[in-house]
Amino acid sequence: MGDPAAEDEQAARVSSRRSTIVLRAWVTQRTTVGVVFIPMHFAEAAANLLTIDALDPRAKIPEYKACAVRIVAAEKKDLARPDAKVGRGRY
Repeated sequence: MGDPAAEDEQAARVSSRRSTIVLRAWVTQRTTVGVVFIPMHFAEAAANLLTIDALDPRAKIPEYKACAVRIVAAEKKDLARPDAKVGRGRY
């Protein structure tokens, strides 16, 4: 969101040149500044939509999932499940 004061659970619009998703932000000090991590397995904000569908021609496995994104604040109503309770793992 470009703003180091972004808050946990804030709705965020994440866009790449391929697509846009809206998700809840989780602000942490565990990643490098400028790096965004989005789990691939949540249907509500499918990170795969942001990346390329390319497969390795020999192994037939997906290409490494990395791309540039832009993050801006979004409205809570834009979330797929705006009233869902979000639980984090034990970490």
